[in-house]
Amino acid sequence: MLNAINTKILLPILAALIAISGAIAYQRHQTEKAAAAVAKAAAILEQQQKDAADEKKRDEAFRRQVEADKQWHNSAATNESKTWKTYLP
Repeated sequence: MLNAINTKILLPILAALIAISGAIAYQRHQTEKAAAAVAKAAAILEQQQKDAADEKKRDEAFRRQVEADKQWHNSAATNESKTWKTYLP
């Protein structure tokens, strides 16, 4: 009789322990999944920041080139009037 009562008590305890361990395993899996998602988001953000910095450098180099070209073209225009004065048709 005592053996039957112990078995009846142990079965629900065992079922509860199995349910708790299953919940813990699920929570651990979800935590690992969230950590992987955070790591991926951080990598994407870092890449985007790097791309933005590279684009900013390219833009600045292009602007400097445009300014240099503008100054070069403007300096060539100052000598243009002299060439027309000496032009003989």
